[in-house]
Amino acid sequence: MTTCAGCGEKEASRLECPNCKKLGIAGSFFCDQDCFKKSCKYQMITSEPLGTHKAIHSIVQLAAQNEANKESTLPANMRNYKFTGPLRPVYPLSPKRIVPPHIRRPDYADHPQGVSAIESTREKRIRVLNAEEIEAMRVVCRLGREVLDYTASFIKPGITTDELDKICHQACVERNAYPSPLNYARFPKSVCISVNEVICHGIPDQRPLVEGDIVNLDVSLCFHSDLNATYPVGKIDEESADLIAITKKSVEESIAICKPGVPYREIGNKIEEIVRPKGYSIVRRYTGHGVHERFHCEPNIVHYGGSKMPGKMEAGHVFTIEPMINLGTANLDHWKDDWTAVTLDGRRSAQFEETILITETGYEILTRPPPASSSHKKKKKKSKSKANGTATPKEGEETPEVGTPTGEVADGVKELEVNGAA
Repeated sequence: MTTCAGCGEKEASRLECPNCKKLGIAGSFFCDQDCFKKSCKYQMITSEPLGTHKAIHSIVQLAAQNEANKESTLPANMRNYKFTGPLRPVYPLSPKRIVPPHIRRPDYADHPQGVSAIESTREKRIRVLNAEEIEAMRVVCRLGREVLDYTASFIKPGITTDELDKICHQACVERNAYPSPLNYARFPKSVCISVNEVICHGIPDQRPLVEGDIVNLDVSLCFHSDLNATYPVGKIDEESADLIAITKKSVEESIAICKPGVPYREIGNKIEEIVRPKGYSIVRRYTGHGVHERFHCEPNIVHYGGSKMPGKMEAGHVFTIEPMINLGTANLDHWKDDWTAVTLDGRRSAQFEETILITETGYEILTRPPPASSSHKKKKKKSKSKANGTATPKEGEETPEVGTPTGEVADGVKELEVNGAA
């Protein structure tokens, strides 16, 4: 027996609420007209409360209005997009941030399409950096680490990704460094921030982070350091924590095999060895890359196993390792903003990135501070955070990074400022 939606006692007839039918609310049948009117009519004369069934209409309409409001902030080309997961961008974006004219700019900074002329010509072989260029890379990668760690210290529920972008941008400017993502192929912000199911290239917007999110900050400074890490926002579920831990482990163990003579494809084999037993997938669409005065160049570093990618490591090569690991499928989609890559099944993704220099005997992680200075930096950062009332990353939640230089870079890097540098 179907019970009346009004009195909740008698058997319902075929009399269905027309408003419920329009709103898509199933099962709104009443025993008779009087019961229907009593449930839906507001008795203004007697000041009786709104009928319970009428209240259901109001709740559903309010929820629909909230969804419509979310859509109304989106650009027209995104309003009919079928999002793969629960995350939604919140527009409008803030205006493009200004980089003071005294700071050296990459060739794409003021190009209307964000095109880099030097990247338009393909290098015939992987660049071997000289001693001066390597030292320049060390400096700019150290700057990148400072900016990433500082920006990450502000991660907490309630802060918007646009506010994190502002913090990162200012930290770059204070170090006389141009934030590499800004206007690169027309990317509109100074850092890529990827939340939950966003794999990479997330555009900072007005959405506040919420407890349980995971968020990746991908920081790059010109000319060019490149590094990123994934962080928890407050307390996260065990599945997300495990994804972050395995992703970081895959980076650490793939770095450990690097030395002259090792084929580049072995990096992907090692990552696959760590990730596959957990049932996670490895994104194939995006790769690691060489980096110096060119933001992206040879070699291409695939992060999956069984690749036939040619090339071997040589002393003086500088490149990134930056696997993107998904809980579910490796397949992806892109939001209609030209940038944001998301998992096709809406499940979460994590990433870590380091910039690696191949030395005569092994490797050097350029985007990590020297061991001797690590404790000093932690103490300095901790005291600074207390003074500013901000949260510092917890033990074990450190971030990874990447770096870059070459002939021109060696000149430009002299203008950069490193905290604590002599």
